[in-house]
Amino acid sequence: MNKIVDKEFFSDKVVRIEVEAPRIAKARKAGHFVIVKLDEKGERIPLTIASADIVKGTITLVVQTVGVTSRRLAALNIGDSIRDLVGPLGEATHIEKVGTVLACGGGVGVAPLLPIVEALKKAGNRVITVLAARSKDLIILEDQMRAYSDELIIMTDDGSYGQKGLVTDGMSKIMERETVHLSVVIGPAVMMKFASLTTKKYNVPTYASLNTIMVDGTGMCGACRVTVGGKTKFVCIDGPEFDAHQVDFDEMLLRLNAYKEVELKSESDYLNAKI
Repeated sequence: MNKIVDKEFFSDKVVRIEVEAPRIAKARKAGHFVIVKLDEKGERIPLTIASADIVKGTITLVVQTVGVTSRRLAALNIGDSIRDLVGPLGEATHIEKVGTVLACGGGVGVAPLLPIVEALKKAGNRVITVLAARSKDLIILEDQMRAYSDELIIMTDDGSYGQKGLVTDGMSKIMERETVHLSVVIGPAVMMKFASLTTKKYNVPTYASLNTIMVDGTGMCGACRVTVGGKTKFVCIDGPEFDAHQVDFDEMLLRLNAYKEVELKSESDYLNAKI
């Protein structure tokens, strides 16, 4: 059992949860994730570790309520416990000094991007960060990102904060004005698809952290499979980060929507049961 020691809502649908997990906190590196199971009959969901505190023995997860399990997790309070928390899983981000790095996060994708930006900055890189969301209230972790960024740009679809436009608009302006040696993009699948198409035009090597459907997290079920460079890869053990220019995002988007009707029905049943 892993006790929740702190909780904060960034918005009505996004919450930060700090959980006791001393062994995971000690072993975790940028890019790692955990599999969460709330109770004995609960489903398993993957969540990236946004940060860790070795002294306190805790890890921080950022959750967006998009289905039944994420809603139930967000509804837990300080003092409540999560039954199972497995990790760290996946391959850690490869960190080295390359020069100028363009780090782009969309929505809750900013949470897993934070430890990567921190690690890249500490490795001696110049880090330019672009945060993007539909509106101001969906921008998260701005101050934390600013602390590890040489420059931080905010893009909102409606222009309610920062500059009006998509994440690709901000990315293009930066790559037009200066040389970028590496880009890292994390966010909704469709955002990563167009972000990678944008960096490809400028011949900038790009890594994307994929958010596929995942069950066991150890490569046994095959639910998270994606096609990268024409070969089948498993996000849980081969990723979650891949060469974005080699990922078949169209196939990935189709697989993400495979259970949409079932997910919507489950969420409807859950909400109706609470009324």
